[in-house]
Amino acid sequence: MMKHLLAATAFTVMAASPLAAQTGAHPEEMYQNLREDVWQDMLDDSPTLATSVGERRGDGKLGDISMAAYERNVAEDRAFLARLNAIDESALPEDMRVDYAILKSSLEDSIEGSQFDHSRYVLFTNRGGWFSSLSSLPYSSPFFTLADYESYVGRLGAFGSYNEAGIARSREAVARGLTQACGPMEGFENQVSGQIADSAEESGLWRPFAKQPTTISDADWASLKARAKAAIDDVVFPGLREFVSFYTDEYAPECRDGLPGISQTEGGADYYDYRVRSFTTTDMSADEVHQLGLSEVERIRAEMEQVAADAGFDTREAFIEHLRTDPQYYMTDEGEYLRFAQALAKEIDGWMPKLFGTLPRQPYTVLPIPAAQAPGNTTAYYEPGSLETGQAGIYRVNLTELDQRPLWELPALGVHEAVPGHHLQIALQQELDLHPLRRNGTFFTAFVEGWGLYSERLGIEMGLYDTPAKQMGRLSYEMWRATRLVVDTGLHSKGWTKQQAVDFMTDNTALSAANIDAEVNRYITWPGQALAYKIGELKIRQLRTRAEETLGDRFDLRAFHDTVLENGAVPLDVLEDHVNRWIAQQAS
Repeated sequence: MMKHLLAATAFTVMAASPLAAQTGAHPEEMYQNLREDVWQDMLDDSPTLATSVGERRGDGKLGDISMAAYERNVAEDRAFLARLNAIDESALPEDMRVDYAILKSSLEDSIEGSQFDHSRYVLFTNRGGWFSSLSSLPYSSPFFTLADYESYVGRLGAFGSYNEAGIARSREAVARGLTQACGPMEGFENQVSGQIADSAEESGLWRPFAKQPTTISDADWASLKARAKAAIDDVVFPGLREFVSFYTDEYAPECRDGLPGISQTEGGADYYDYRVRSFTTTDMSADEVHQLGLSEVERIRAEMEQVAADAGFDTREAFIEHLRTDPQYYMTDEGEYLRFAQALAKEIDGWMPKLFGTLPRQPYTVLPIPAAQAPGNTTAYYEPGSLETGQAGIYRVNLTELDQRPLWELPALGVHEAVPGHHLQIALQQELDLHPLRRNGTFFTAFVEGWGLYSERLGIEMGLYDTPAKQMGRLSYEMWRATRLVVDTGLHSKGWTKQQAVDFMTDNTALSAANIDAEVNRYITWPGQALAYKIGELKIRQLRTRAEETLGDRFDLRAFHDTVLENGAVPLDVLEDHVNRWIAQQAS
């Protein structure tokens, strides 16, 4: 899955020009101006995004996550949407109509979400929040010039006010009864305090200062190190301690007991309905998603039973017990496990030209999840890179609890997180010949995670699942995403307990107990996000089947994949319209 901050990430815009000022302008010109305004304001509002695309306007800043900034952004979104609605969409060329639909969907989603206090005040899950960005800053920042280092030191110093704004909004969440459920948050303070070292030099934040660049003088280097040390010791560490104190003294005592679903909070049922629509980019109801999940679970379970029989086991459950407990499927050495994942990733790389006509230039690497964030975290995730900042994409794997991380799950995991999954799709999007807003400023979970899950299925065509154990690994991962549809809606819409969710996943997947517990905790604290994977994957598979049946022996798999990816991340209805047009063109 993709790694996220849970801070508000809505599109933000400049104060809109009066509509009257646009009178007489051509719709195409009106839209181009609007789109550029969105992008420029997004760069103003998102300093690290600006850095990732080579803009220096955000140097030394972390952004503004205060309530005042959130309210301002929502007001600007409304003004922006009014400008968009004033444009005659039918008068735009086809590529701009795609643009228009994407921007409209994003703005409307942002505005709808702002009606709920949950969007305004819930800024962290059991996996992290605004404070988690610090651990990735040494990897996501450029370090070529003196200005790059100056910006990094400035961002360390900016953490104080940034952190205070996050705590202020979270304090309001406590006052409004919008805290997370108690169970999934147990020990959460340790995740944050784990980022605090005895001194700046022992912190992961000191990584950029391990070696002096030849382009920086001794005097400047000494000054940078002194200021960085002061920022880490006197701003970052105290800020993290302040959050830990807030969490343990004010937040944790007010965590929610009883049923863990978001529907137990005021307005939570309506909020969850919104989250279902938002994350799936469909009009599906929670009950429709739940029923789809049950249907998928039944289908995949039958496939798992066949694999177990082929492996010589009487039942699916007996094979799963074998896979969970036999030492041959597990490693005990962290370095050996990491090297195994790295070698597998390189093997998969060799298949990419056979499946895609267009590939990104940006490479990726395989690294561990930072030690402070690893305990209780997911098995792996992907961090986008940037050619501008000199950062490769990073496929991060969890090296804790290796007795719970079987080798037979790594093929499906690798194709999802790296290539042809998240890295290929996101790196390619950054390099497409599109407006930069589309290359860097749009993210639709149903598309991105749906593509990641579809990529797991491409492992069949690569021959990756060449043993019954690996076949069961892929099916278990697909079952994992199918059970999410049932469990997430069960928790947040149907009043399930955590134990019901754990039992359902235990009965149907081959995931370890530790992974199931971590996953259910994630679903409880991040309502709706987990629904996007299966919904998106099923849509892409449906479109591929439609193309294969319509085009017959004229179907070109590489061209189909290029078509799916050539607009970057889009809502599923926009994807379907685009692929349908491609099919019609190929057929004619």
